[in-house]
Amino acid sequence: MLHIRNLTFTHRLDLRVLLQDFSLTLNAGDKAVIIGEEGNGKSSLLRWIYDPALVADYLEAEGSRVCDGRPGYLPQELAHEDRELSVCDYFNADGDFWDTPPGELRRIARALGFPAALYTSEQRMGSLSGGERVKVQLARLLLHEPDVLLLDEPSNDVDIETLEWLERCIRDFPGIVLFISHDETLIENTANKIILLEQLHRKSVSRWSVADMGYAQFVAERRRSFDKQRQMAYSERREERKAMEKFRRIQQSVEYAQNTITRQDPSTARLLKKKMAAVKAMERRYEREHAEMTEIPVSEDAINIRLNYQRPLPAGRSVLDLELPELWTPDGGRLLAREVALRVQGPEKIGIIGRNGAGKSTLLRHIAQELAARENLHVCVMPQNYDELLPPEATPVAFLAPSGKKEDITEARTYLGAMHVTTQEMERPIRALSGGQKAKLLLLRLGLTETDVLLLDEPTRNFSPLSGPEIRAMLRAFPGAIISVSHDRKYIDEVCDTVYRLTENGLEKLR
Repeated sequence: MLHIRNLTFTHRLDLRVLLQDFSLTLNAGDKAVIIGEEGNGKSSLLRWIYDPALVADYLEAEGSRVCDGRPGYLPQELAHEDRELSVCDYFNADGDFWDTPPGELRRIARALGFPAALYTSEQRMGSLSGGERVKVQLARLLLHEPDVLLLDEPSNDVDIETLEWLERCIRDFPGIVLFISHDETLIENTANKIILLEQLHRKSVSRWSVADMGYAQFVAERRRSFDKQRQMAYSERREERKAMEKFRRIQQSVEYAQNTITRQDPSTARLLKKKMAAVKAMERRYEREHAEMTEIPVSEDAINIRLNYQRPLPAGRSVLDLELPELWTPDGGRLLAREVALRVQGPEKIGIIGRNGAGKSTLLRHIAQELAARENLHVCVMPQNYDELLPPEATPVAFLAPSGKKEDITEARTYLGAMHVTTQEMERPIRALSGGQKAKLLLLRLGLTETDVLLLDEPTRNFSPLSGPEIRAMLRAFPGAIISVSHDRKYIDEVCDTVYRLTENGLEKLR
């Protein structure tokens, strides 16, 4: 059992309450997902559950937790010191590795889809692909046979085969699984409890909710509940306006009569005094009724973004005609694929999938170099590593409005506000932003740039599942061409016209 009672997180820097009076009880068999926008405390909650010391330097935490059993924690980012280790040393640093039978090591490797020889590889952890790093971390975590799994974005950067394994792993795990994910399909296929963390009113008010149901039911019931509450609130306010209009007419009539009577008419004055007392009583009753009215529901809505400077691409225009005899790793140390051919024409939406380490991001960078020479195309890139394009010391406003013109700055601030970026965050250096905030910034840059071709590497990986439908709808409506790498199954199904799998023998067309 995992029991949390009356947990409150307060930022040490600005004293903002991140989480207030949060309580949760999980039992064996519970598969609970934490969702919400970035910066709402999801990762901090997992760290605190595993070890309160992990958040002590930036959060003041009040509350209690009881965890029966051994917890296992998978962080969102590999520690810097671990990045410098070889894969072999990374496993050797764990005492349980040497006590694990070889057959069990082979079983874990086979289930995760990597060769058992990787256990003894001298390859540096930091040089592995994102998905390979997640697999190695999961393998070491499972060596401990934990009773409670705390997984922070385990679905980031892993291929579809591993995602399907991860779904089975979560569903079949006999203990408790508490995880964070932006992958809606993974959430739909695994979670039986939804934990939503929100920051309302420009991140000044914290709110949380827990629902004992699957994700699809949660989204549908949340929408129905909000719609019903909103209708009731608006109906009550319409009736209140009618009643108040009638009340004001009576009040004005009595006040006018009081102001116009003469002192020679004491009986009328006494009557008007009684009427005014009745008016005051009516006013107090309306005030009480107003205080008891149904509140207009407030939620941390999905982000709002549009591609305002999009350029329609003629259907007959050739975008890409790629013939690549060999695709190598950037350092030239490994041959990834042979005979890679890709043709894109007009406003096609291309999705490229494949196993981790197959070279999808390398191929996308090669395509970017090919298209850079095209004068008749305007190409925008969203890389998997956001820091490739984001200047670390610039502010979000300066990045989006490099001209410094007042109208451009105003437009940038408006767009950032629509993406739930606070005024304070707009003026912080980009290096201080979270991965989700950096993703928003690059997506906004696409929206403010005149473009007809988008090259996107995992475009949906850092967005809340509640915002996922908005992102997909925006990209689907883009009138230009999109060439993308993704493991997001909803993105592939809803946005991509054509899907290829990158293999050692080139691109295999799936649909």
